[in-house]
Amino acid sequence: MTQPFPATLIITGASRGIGAAVALLAGRHGWRVAVNYARDEVAAGSVVAAIREAGGTAEAIQGDVSREADILALFRAAEDRLGPLGGLVNNAGITGGFARIDELGAEPLARVLALNVAGTILCAREAVRRLSTRHGGTGGAIVNVSSLASRTGGAGEWVHYAATKGAIDTFTIGLAREIAAEGVRVNAVAPGLIETDLHATNGAPDRAERMAPGIPMQRAGTPEEVAEGVLWLLSPAASYTTGTILEIGGGR
Repeated sequence: MTQPFPATLIITGASRGIGAAVALLAGRHGWRVAVNYARDEVAAGSVVAAIREAGGTAEAIQGDVSREADILALFRAAEDRLGPLGGLVNNAGITGGFARIDELGAEPLARVLALNVAGTILCAREAVRRLSTRHGGTGGAIVNVSSLASRTGGAGEWVHYAATKGAIDTFTIGLAREIAAEGVRVNAVAPGLIETDLHATNGAPDRAERMAPGIPMQRAGTPEEVAEGVLWLLSPAASYTTGTILEIGGGR
């Protein structure tokens, strides 16, 4: 799974949860890691410190990926500080909180769409401009973080969030086919119930424990288990895999 040569990997929203787990594992596998964060500089710095302590290379780079100007600055800074891009993990996302559709406001919906959908697409655009052989690149890989909510629908909790992840699934398949002959593979992971602070952030700290009995494996997953899937999709071991949505959900 180790990179055949050092390359820069941008991970959006990498200061905590799944993004942080991917960053730590990527650092151990030889990637030079750009740890993107929107607000929590301290958390991002802790991830960078852990990667460096393990012998890896990493930089924390601030940027709100719901804003195009921040995306452009993120990619420039990553390449200036770490070298040529080799991969992208589109992890940054928000749920917009728990709400039935008849309780949903326009502003929270706009924020979810701007970050989860537009941000992912624009980050992928910048990666393609650098990685694609059509643009003089040497190839690479993009992994989008989707969710099993795209299949289950998120009824009674966050159908708006689930809809954005459905968009990510469609985008993953379409982009993979669009650039398959240009040396760039595009895949997604779709985590199920994972033990992160997402549940507490949305006001339900016991959600993972409460829902675990409904999972065939009878437990929530860990960010590290999702990270293993991401790193496989980024690696040469997945060289003939593109347009795939890898479900990591304990059989749900």
